[in-house]
Parts: sequence; structure tokens; C-alpha cells
Amino acid sequence: MKYNPDIHHRRSVRLKGYDYSKKGLYFITICTQNCLCLFGNIEKGDMELNDAGIMIKHQWQELIHRFDKIKFHEFIVMPNHVHGIVEFVEAPLVSAQNTVPPTSGQPQGIAPTVGDVVGAYKSLTTNDYIQNVKQNNWQRFNKKLWQRNYYEHIIRDEKSYFQISEYIQTNPVKWREDKYHE
Repeated sequence: MKYNPDIHHRRSVRLKGYDYSKKGLYFITICTQNCLCLFGNIEKGDMELNDAGIMIKHQWQELIHRFDKIKFHEFIVMPNHVHGIVEFVEAPLVSAQNTVPPTSGQPQGIAPTVGDVVGAYKSLTTNDYIQNVKQNNWQRFNKKLWQRNYYEHIIRDEKSYFQISEYIQTNPVKWREDKYHE
């Protein structure tokens, strides 16, 4: 179906006019399509990763080799979503708005955006997951591993950073009350 603005009311959740390659901290949540629990289970308040969850975690850690000028802080894989804090550690020379980073890494002098990092992560994890569905009989998903969009929040101060870090760390304990819980 062709896009029709009268019936398709897609609104951006991004802060209008904000440069998402700007130096700073960003809280990111990415959910599986249809909130499928594919990455493990919560047992007695602890997240127990299955093989897919281990891969999801590993791919997050590997992003640092794909993008220079970013650091990772708190991160957790939950049964059907991930939470993480990404820090852009250097002001951009040139913004990479709406570009896709090449597989060998970010070009010299081009600053990645939050969207570039999330897009690369979704692509890498989806490809790995599909390979493992075929080779290792991982649980199948319907058409898309991840939801189309993601949640992001610009962390503006130390208090907010500590609150979000605590939220990420304690997320498994509060799984039953989590809005992403089945």
C-alpha cells in the first residue's frame, strides 16, 4: 500500500532539529517485533541468556569496533528487548544524518548518529539471528526481528544518568511490571 498521510499517521519520536551525532549520552531501547521473547528468560530476578541472547549481547559489544568516538555504558538484554546507554565522546566534524555506516567502520571525519548505531545493530543481529534459525534451529520470528523504530532519550544530567543506569541494572528484578513484559 502506498503511503497516504491522511491515513498513515507516522510521527517521529525524535527531538525536532536535534543533532543525534552530538557529543553526549543517549538511552536506547530496542524491542523485538510483536514483543516475542527470543533472548532468554528471567529466573528469580536474573536474566538468563539463551544462545540468541548471548549473540545479541556480543553484537552490542562489537559495535565499538564499527564506530569510533562512541563508548558504551550500562546495557542489558531482556527476553524481548534491550536497553543501553551510548556515549558519543567527541563532537562531530560532519554529521552523518541519514547515512548508513559501511561495514568496515565509519569513514574518517564523519560522525555517526544514534540512528546509525541502532541501524547497524539491528542489521547485524538480524542477519546473525537468521543464520542461526537456519543452522541451529533458533526460534523463528515473523518477517522482522526488531520493531521498526526504537526508543531513545537524551541524557542531560548526572541525576538522570544514574536513574537510567539503575533502571537498566534492575530491569530483570522488575520484569513482571515491565511494559515490555509479555
